[in-house]
Amino acid sequence: MRLVLDWDGTVTERDTLHMTIERFGDLAVFHAMEEQIGRALTLNEVIGVEMETISAPFEEVLAWLLEVVRVRPGLAELVAEHDPLIVSAGFRELIEPILEREGIEAPVVANRLDPAPDGWRAIFLERPACPVCGEPCKRMALAGAGPYVFVGDGVSDRCASLAAARVFARDGLARWLGGQGVPYEPFGDLHDVRRALPPS
Repeated sequence: MRLVLDWDGTVTERDTLHMTIERFGDLAVFHAMEEQIGRALTLNEVIGVEMETISAPFEEVLAWLLEVVRVRPGLAELVAEHDPLIVSAGFRELIEPILEREGIEAPVVANRLDPAPDGWRAIFLERPACPVCGEPCKRMALAGAGPYVFVGDGVSDRCASLAAARVFARDGLARWLGGQGVPYEPFGDLHDVRRALPPS
């Protein structure tokens, strides 16, 4: 059974998009946009607006992220034993350099980024709208993948987690699943996930 990991707040200890906007973008826009997720705007629309508030040079932002982003303990061991797929609502350009820093190779499904000087532009993967949530969500990215184990923490993980054979959740995703009466397994770090899975 395929292991699928969210990136921001799951593999990483903090959400790297939030960190980037806090440091280089417009925090007021960020807070206003977060309130609109699932209400007036789709998740992609919210991320797109938030990223447009960043105009710093990409190299500067990436150097800062490589310095400050921390991955959860157990990532290297989990990847070595279970070869997970990372599926993110974030951006390959911000994910892959951190994996490289960690000396880890893992397949990544994520959006692309055009870090234009007048505001970064999100280039979202083209997917059909999900018949369950109505958005081009991670469940659609995993369509045809067969049964999977999902590990996540946030809003972008909700729909995919509902379709998973087994779910490990923390933070907002754990609270949401609990409110829906959907069973999940809590985790602190990625060693917890690794120990809970059968050997591959």
